[in-house]
Amino acid sequence: MTHQSQQQSHRFFLKFQPLLIAAAITHLICMSAAHAAADPDNGLQNPTQALQEVVVTGNKTTEKAAFTKAAGFIEEKLVDTPFSVNAWTTQQLQDLQIRLTTDVMKYDASVNDAYNAVGYAEQFSIRGFQLDNEYSYRKDGFAIPGDAPIPLENKETVEVLKGISGFQSGFATPGGIINYVTKRPTNNDLRSITTSISERGTLYGAVDLGGLSNDKQFGYRINVAEERLRSYVIGANGNRQFISGAFDWHLSTQSLLEFDADYQHRAQISAPGFQLFNGTDLPKGITADMMLNNQPWSKPVDTIDSNIGVRYEYKLDNAWTASVAINKHEFKRNDYTAFPYGCTSGNIPSGYCANGDYDVYDYQSVGEAKSSWGSQALLSGKFSTGSFEHQFATGLSDSQRKDFFGAYVYDLVGTNNIFHPIAVGQSSNTTGAVSLQRTDKEWSAFVQDAMSLNEAWTLHAGIRRLHIDRTQLGVDGYQHSYWVSNLALVYKPAQNTSLYTSFAQGLEHGTVAPFGTNNQNQMLDPARSKQIEFGVKSDLNRDLSVSAALFRIQKPLVYIDVDNNYVKNGTAQHTGLELTALGKITSQLSLGASMTALDAIQQDTGDITQDGKRVLDVPKLKTTIYADYAVADLKGLNLNASWQYSGNKAYTPDNAVIVPGYQVYNVGARYLTRVGNTTTTIRFNVDNVLNKFYWRDATQKLGGYLFPGAARLYKLSAQFDF
Repeated sequence: MTHQSQQQSHRFFLKFQPLLIAAAITHLICMSAAHAAADPDNGLQNPTQALQEVVVTGNKTTEKAAFTKAAGFIEEKLVDTPFSVNAWTTQQLQDLQIRLTTDVMKYDASVNDAYNAVGYAEQFSIRGFQLDNEYSYRKDGFAIPGDAPIPLENKETVEVLKGISGFQSGFATPGGIINYVTKRPTNNDLRSITTSISERGTLYGAVDLGGLSNDKQFGYRINVAEERLRSYVIGANGNRQFISGAFDWHLSTQSLLEFDADYQHRAQISAPGFQLFNGTDLPKGITADMMLNNQPWSKPVDTIDSNIGVRYEYKLDNAWTASVAINKHEFKRNDYTAFPYGCTSGNIPSGYCANGDYDVYDYQSVGEAKSSWGSQALLSGKFSTGSFEHQFATGLSDSQRKDFFGAYVYDLVGTNNIFHPIAVGQSSNTTGAVSLQRTDKEWSAFVQDAMSLNEAWTLHAGIRRLHIDRTQLGVDGYQHSYWVSNLALVYKPAQNTSLYTSFAQGLEHGTVAPFGTNNQNQMLDPARSKQIEFGVKSDLNRDLSVSAALFRIQKPLVYIDVDNNYVKNGTAQHTGLELTALGKITSQLSLGASMTALDAIQQDTGDITQDGKRVLDVPKLKTTIYADYAVADLKGLNLNASWQYSGNKAYTPDNAVIVPGYQVYNVGARYLTRVGNTTTTIRFNVDNVLNKFYWRDATQKLGGYLFPGAARLYKLSAQFDF
C-alpha cells in the first residue's frame, strides 16, 4: 500500500489520535485517584470474573446456565456436551488487556504457538496439531483466512473447540478450530471508550457503541479502533485501523434479520525468528528485543481484511427455527521481509554460522489476495418418538475460496551478523504478475440428533456428506466426496454432572510437495483422522465448573523421506489428558486453571529416524493458572495473577535438539470507580514480571525457527462507560 493510500485509509475512520488519548489516560487516572480519596465507598460492586468455559450466552455468575453449539448445530447446556470447549468473553479480554489471539491462547494449556511471528499471521496448534490457515479459523462458524491477526474489538467471545471437528466444520486439521463470535446489538444503550499504552509506546484507542431504536425494532453495535504499534521487538513498528458495524432488524416477533461488516488495515514490520548456531546448537546471547529484519529497505507486511455477514432467522413455532446465513471475506497482503536463512560460508543450509553470521534474502510477495464466501441453511427443533426426546438439526452448506498471487522474489542479497548488524543491498527484482492460482469449492449436507433415551442417558449422532473440488495452477488438483461422522453417549448421574464417551472423524486438505523434492508441486490427497475421547464435566455449584478429558487422535504423517520424496506414510498419534477448573472459589476469589499432558509420537513409517520420535514444538506438559481477587477493604479494587508453565519441546526431527521449558508469571490490578457520571475502570498489568528469557515457539516450518517470548511488558489502560 502506498503512502497516499494509507492516508486515504486513515481518513476513512473517526480520527482520534492515539497520542492524545495516551495523554488523556494520565489525566483521568489522576482524576480517578482524587475521587477515590474523597469517596472511597463508591458503592460499586466488584465484577470478579474468572476465565469461563462459556461459549454463547451468560457466564457462571448469572442465574442462566451457559449454552453452546460446540457439539454441532444444536444449542445445549455446556455441561451436557460431549466435547472439550473453552471460550473467553469481552470482559475477560478487557481485564487482561488482550488485543491479540496470541495472548488469549496463553490461558489454554492445549494451545501452542506454531510459527507465530510478531507482525505476521498468528498461527497455533491445538492438541499438538498445527491449525490450517484456510479452514481452522472461523467467524460465526464460517471459515476465514488466518493470514493476519484477527481483530477482537467486535468479537463477543473467542471459542476454542479442541479435537476433531469434521462434522461441525468440514475440512480442518484434527487439533480443532478457533471460532470468533461477533458482537450483536445491546438491549441497553452502550457508550464505552478504551485507551491504553503498553510495550515500547504502543498507543491504543477504541470506541464501542450499542443500543436499540425507541420502538425496539432496530439494534446497532459499532466498534472503532486505532493503534500505533511499537512492539517489544525493536523495530517491529506499525499501525492499525479498524471499524465494524452489526445491525439487527426485528421484522416481526418471529423473524430476525442480522447484518455485520468490518474492515481492518494493519501494517507492521515482521520479526523473524532465529535458527540454530552451526546448525546444531541453540542460539546464545539472544535477547527478546533483537530484530533481524532491520535493513534500510525493510518494509512492513501490509494487510487489509474486510468481512460482510448476513443472517435471517424465522421461528416456525415454539419448537422449530429455520435460518439462512451468508458470509463474504476479502483479504489482501503485500509481504516484505529481509529474511534470515542459512549460512552459505559454513555450508549450513538451514542454520546460522557459529559466530552469528547469517544469509539475508530479500523476500517480496506483492498483491496477494484471498476471496472466500460461505452459505448455510439450517433447520433445527425438537420432537418426540415414543418415549424418546429429540433435539434435531439438518442443513446444507456451501463455500468457495480463490487465492491470487504472483511469482515471489527470494534473492540472496548479502550476509549479516546477529550481534554486529550491517546494511546489505536489496534485490532489483519485483513480484510477478498476480493471477488466480488456486480454487477450493466445498458442498455439504448434514444431520444431527441428540436423542434423550431417559433422564440420565443421551445419544448424540451426527453425519456430514462432503464434496470438495480443488484446483491449483501447475498442479494436478482433485475432486472427492466423503462421509464424516461423530457419535457420543452422555450419562448424567446428577443434574449438574455429565460423563461422556465420543468418537469423531475428520478431514484435512492434502498439501503440495515443496520446492526441491523429487515430486515437487504434487498435491497429496486429503487425509482422514479419527479421535476417541472420554470426559467428565461438573458444575460443582452455580459459579464453579470442573472438567477432564482423555483423548487419542490419529492421522497420517506427511514428511520428506530419506529419498527426498514428499510422502504420506505412517501415523501421528497424540494421546492426552486435559483438566480444567473455572469459576468462583469464594465470593472474592475466582480461578481459571488449565493443564494438558500430551504424548505426541510418530509411528509406523518404517524409518528409524521417524518412528517413536516426539512431534516437534509440542510440550509433554503445559499448565496455566489465573486468579482474580476482589479486595474487600477497598471496593472496586481487584488484583490478579497468572502462572504459565510449559515443558520442553523437541526441535529437530531426530529429537537431538530439545528446547528447554519455561515458567512465566504475570500480575495485574483493576480499579472501578466513577469520574463524575462516568463509570471508569483503570487497569494495570505486568506480563513476564520476572523478565524471564524463554523460547515460546520452536517450529520447523520454513526451515526451522525459534521465537523468543516477550520480555517484561507493562500495560496501562482506562475504560470509560457513559
